[in-house]
Amino acid sequence: MAHKVTFIPGDGTGPEIMDTVKRVVNATGVEIDWETVEAGIDVMNKYGTPLPANVLESIRKNKVAIKGPITTPIGTGFRSVNVAIRKELDLYACLRPCKSYPGVRSKYENIDLVIVRENTEDLYAGVEWPMGAFESKEIIKLSKNRIREDSAISIKPISRTGSERIVRFAFEYAVEHNRKKVTAVTKANIMKFSDGLFFEVAREVAKEYEPRVEYEERLIDNMCMQLVQKPELYDVIVLPNLYGDILSDLCAGLVGGLGVAPGANFGEDIAVFEAIHGSAPKYTGQNKVNPSACILSAKLMLDHLGEIEAAQKMERAMIEIFSAGQNVTYDMKADRDDPTAVGTKEMGTAIIAKMNSLEPSKI
Repeated sequence: MAHKVTFIPGDGTGPEIMDTVKRVVNATGVEIDWETVEAGIDVMNKYGTPLPANVLESIRKNKVAIKGPITTPIGTGFRSVNVAIRKELDLYACLRPCKSYPGVRSKYENIDLVIVRENTEDLYAGVEWPMGAFESKEIIKLSKNRIREDSAISIKPISRTGSERIVRFAFEYAVEHNRKKVTAVTKANIMKFSDGLFFEVAREVAKEYEPRVEYEERLIDNMCMQLVQKPELYDVIVLPNLYGDILSDLCAGLVGGLGVAPGANFGEDIAVFEAIHGSAPKYTGQNKVNPSACILSAKLMLDHLGEIEAAQKMERAMIEIFSAGQNVTYDMKADRDDPTAVGTKEMGTAIIAKMNSLEPSKI
């Protein structure tokens, strides 16, 4: 029986990347019934919103979706389609594996980290007011002159409920994937109540998993240094929303960049898979952008669907392509002007050919 999956092409370079993703997934032999819905800046004129209601309806119905990159306006306008989807569907856990692959240029080797980021709270909850607003003025009064009068205000909510479920997600992931350690990261020495609560809850949850999974804590600034100096000491890292967003990009940098960084967002019964990188609108229609992160996100989707062999086959083929360094896009070349670089479609075609030629022993 075919898996029903909501397919969101995205905008900018999203559609051309996701067309390649679909071809690669179909080539694994897994039966997918793709239900295509549109979202993003490119559909604003058509629907009057970058997130039409049918997108959420489709995801709620199918329970699984894969999404191409979508442009996020900076400073004004619609906050973010990505954030809106996570909030509306309560996709509270963002999973971002960061793994070294042979042939992908990086200053580091043998990285295998997993970022587990809380997705619905913290400063990203969007509870904020501009300078001069009534709410801003009231909060300034309550601060007893600790906040300047000409300030805009953002609120940072961290709840016991949100903290417990994300920490538990991290520990369950560690157990299921034979991981040895979970590290919780905040700035609790300064934000003693909000970040302090996150640590407090994490300690409680951690006790339930002793001694199967080790637990430790780090402060966010120190953790950034630790990851640059000795990333091999870490395994699964669980963080509130903002810190998780920042560290996931840092860890992506350890393994070669956003072009090879997949992602997934999980709720109680819904999963949405997407790459970390943006839509790169300046490259739209040029058949130039690296599809690897989106294909690796599809690999996570196949794992989630229980299609483990197909997921392994896809990843093995990509490793072979990365290692050979031939049928890859310009950003994966030592010289970005290398004339042997291939396009988005061509890289997908090479991955499909490699999957078809793999010996069973290499899967």
